[in-house]
Amino acid sequence: MDHAAVLALFDRQMRRDAQADDPAARIERTGDVVRQVGAGNDDWNGVVWSDLDGTTADEAIAAQVRHFGALGREFEWKLYGHDRPGDLAGRLLAAGFSPEAEETVMVAPIDDLSTVVEPPEGVRLRPVTGPSGVDLAADVHEQAFGTSADRLRHRLHSQLAGRPETFSMVLAMAGDLPVSAARMELLPGTDFAGLWGGGTVAAWRGRGIYRALVAHRAAIAAELGYRYLQVDASDQSRPILRNLGFSALTTTTPYVYRP
Repeated sequence: MDHAAVLALFDRQMRRDAQADDPAARIERTGDVVRQVGAGNDDWNGVVWSDLDGTTADEAIAAQVRHFGALGREFEWKLYGHDRPGDLAGRLLAAGFSPEAEETVMVAPIDDLSTVVEPPEGVRLRPVTGPSGVDLAADVHEQAFGTSADRLRHRLHSQLAGRPETFSMVLAMAGDLPVSAARMELLPGTDFAGLWGGGTVAAWRGRGIYRALVAHRAAIAAELGYRYLQVDASDQSRPILRNLGFSALTTTTPYVYRP
């Protein structure tokens, strides 16, 4: 994989020319910043791309704080490891942003990935096609990650109702019990399908469910004509993805501003 070429393609398609991740949200381009503005506090609000330098960064940051502050919204500046200027992280900290856990953006050409789905014994994969499946997936997310899934639940119900073609979701079921859930974001006109979730409840970890979910989604993406799978990987999933054929492209860190 040509790292530089894929990174440039990712920046252009997924960030500079970003598409809203919710039917109710909108993408706005102001100067050298691209941001998403949701319809309400339950939607994700944030900066997805910027092209700044040492002379423009501070005012661009202040402008976003003013904009979202006027709306009374918490928002996130999604900072990537190669973003300019090199001290942008420090400037965000000085402006009152708080960093969350760094993740590694990992990418794999779909043609290089296995699409053979082999869930462990006693587990079957069930596609999510309706609201009840969304609720089960959100419940699993809360159990697997120990965090609230209220915002995720809201977004997925909105997406299912308004733009169902832009995501694919699957549950791993042990009998009638959901033990893992994962989704794939599908953005028309791009080469990247994004993998999200993949959280498994503690009692079922280490059995190969995550690998099966990746293969399942890779098969769907290949059939739809996507070229790459992309993941914002945690420390836990990064080694698994590396073994499956993914490579590190850059890093990403959420910097959150709470008015």
